[in-house]
Amino acid sequence: MRRDLAIAAAALAALLALRALVDDPGLHDVVVKSAIFAIFALSLNLLVGLSGLVSFGHAAFFAAGAYAFGLFMQSRWVGPESAWAIPAAFVLAIAVSALLAAVIGAICIRAREIYFSFLTLAFQMILYSAILAAVPVTGGDQGLMGGFPKPPVLGVDLGDPAHMYAACVAVAVVCALVLRQVAESPFGYALRTIRDNPERAAALGAPVQRHRWLAFVIAGAVAGAAGALQALLDVGAFPEWAFWTKSAEPLFMILLGGMNSFLGPAAGAVIFEVLNAEVTARTRYYGLVLGGVVLLFALGLRRGLLDQVLHSAGPMIRRWRDARP
Repeated sequence: MRRDLAIAAAALAALLALRALVDDPGLHDVVVKSAIFAIFALSLNLLVGLSGLVSFGHAAFFAAGAYAFGLFMQSRWVGPESAWAIPAAFVLAIAVSALLAAVIGAICIRAREIYFSFLTLAFQMILYSAILAAVPVTGGDQGLMGGFPKPPVLGVDLGDPAHMYAACVAVAVVCALVLRQVAESPFGYALRTIRDNPERAAALGAPVQRHRWLAFVIAGAVAGAAGALQALLDVGAFPEWAFWTKSAEPLFMILLGGMNSFLGPAAGAVIFEVLNAEVTARTRYYGLVLGGVVLLFALGLRRGLLDQVLHSAGPMIRRWRDARP
């Protein structure tokens, strides 16, 4: 725990120093978006990498968090002009996403492998249809319009790009730290055992279904946090965030960065966002380029970039450890 806290503090300090030392709004925007996508991808990897559950509908919780945050900020329930409006709406958005994940997960975890994947996709498309149909509430295909205020809280003015940058990277680091503790806890190792051999885990007394359900709820709640941050950044929410293609993005990030190393999905999020920024600025064939890059990683490296780096450095690290007195 102390080691992870030290690494998290160093990462946060480095990201804040980058903002102070490099006066490039484009770079700042890439870092903010990468931080949000990193939360999204790390939450999905709790299912894919740690639990062996490939979800095709993870964006449902991202969209639920975004819409819940926006609707709470536009309502009188949390007092949009109150200093604590944004923190209250953020917590409520996570709670809504966790509740939705609890309901969907209770049904989906009963299915195996590809059936689980398509069940999650089916529930996401139900949510997408509900967003389009509930025009008076969600704005339908126009999205949640009208915006909302960003009242300062404890001296932090999220209307200021510098403060917004700091808030996004801080939330990303905190979410990563929480997921790291989950992955390294006895619960996380139980998930690995269930992933590798659920029958043996059940024979050893592990509550397989309950552990999978809890992992699904935690992943949904963290994805909701990413959605709430995205809604705060864009001052709105849009139905395409609940469309099936949105769920492909964190899967691409996991493929790009790696699912076996904890920070692999975060590295994939950075690669994905840099590609998005650079390729869209130079060509309209973004999908073709992204598909080619994913194929290169999948067929060439056969693992994500960070997984490949750690795999290549493994023998050297072991020799260094063995050489120590």
